Amino acid sequence: MVKVSVVIPVYNVEDFLGECLDSIVNQTLEDIEIICVNDGSPDNSLDILNEYASRDKRITVIDQENGGHAVATNRGIDMAQGEYLFLMDSDDILDLKALELAYNRCIQKNVDFVIFQAINYYMDKDELIEEENYSMNALADYVGESVFNYRDIRDYVFDITVTPWSKLYNRKFIEKNNIRFPEGLVFDDNVFFYDVLFAAERITFLRKHLFKRRWYPTSSTRAGDLRFLNYIDICNLIWDVFTRYGEFDYYKDELFDKKVSTVYYWYKNIKPEFKETFFKEMKKDYQKLADDEKFLKYFLENLDERKTKIFESVLESDIHEEFDLHMENYELEKENAHLKDLMDSSIPKLVKSKLR
Repeated sequence: MVKVSVVIPVYNVEDFLGECLDSIVNQTLEDIEIICVNDGSPDNSLDILNEYASRDKRITVIDQENGGHAVATNRGIDMAQGEYLFLMDSDDILDLKALELAYNRCIQKNVDFVIFQAINYYMDKDELIEEENYSMNALADYVGESVFNYRDIRDYVFDITVTPWSKLYNRKFIEKNNIRFPEGLVFDDNVFFYDVLFAAERITFLRKHLFKRRWYPTSSTRAGDLRFLNYIDICNLIWDVFTRYGEFDYYKDELFDKKVSTVYYWYKNIKPEFKETFFKEMKKDYQKLADDEKFLKYFLENLDERKTKIFESVLESDIHEEFDLHMENYELEKENAHLKDLMDSSIPKLVKSKLR
């Protein structure tokens, strides 16, 4: 049995694929298999994969019709034979010592998975920037090198990046719990992560930046197209995972926040021509909550003022322009109130200065 199976779903990444593959084939841990699933790429990605495979017998190339990230990744997971499993993004870069360090930590601690740090590479600035969402320093300070599970880190559950490429998983643990990515949706890693987190009994943290995350305007999380709609379904699937593990009530405040503020974030960032479609789906989803009076009462009692305004404005509006107007007026009122408070606090000072 090889030590690590690396699964790489590939779609339309000819400009970055070579650098990605170089970072995998040159790992200091050589006892690996590399499963590349070409998901119907229209560019030269398949040719690049075949060229690398001709030079490295550890590489297996699967070519399939386009089915999406989850379909390609699940197929790779099903084929994997390694002791541990690493899920690589085909446009990013892995530190050459990453698999060796992560594997050794997993063996040393006998864990279901290890979490390590990543750093952002912004192509438009040609700059590496460390950010807390991928560094997770607060969690690292708290757990040190201990072995833990989610019950030990309840206050940090939502501070862990959901990205699969910042973890190395025990493959038998994934198989035993039948954990896979929900197919046909972007943001699928959210559901996969919480399923893994709640199922795991032994987790550890490796405080090293071992992954370089590439950011560029055409990535799926920046495209602003109708795929952003998927987050509404993903949010509901996340609720399902928390419910299945009996953790919904404990985390309901955070889950309510995702249902409102995070959904609203994606609404705000979708392209204008798709806003009405997004709005209609958002309203349909919120109406289901509103129809449950008991649930709605708690929901509204535990939202802050702004989130309550978002939720209620969606339900009160018939079209997205009306909803936008509600929110613009609300933000303007809050800004004016803030300015008034500043003026009120400064007037006594002005009066006093005049009297001197």
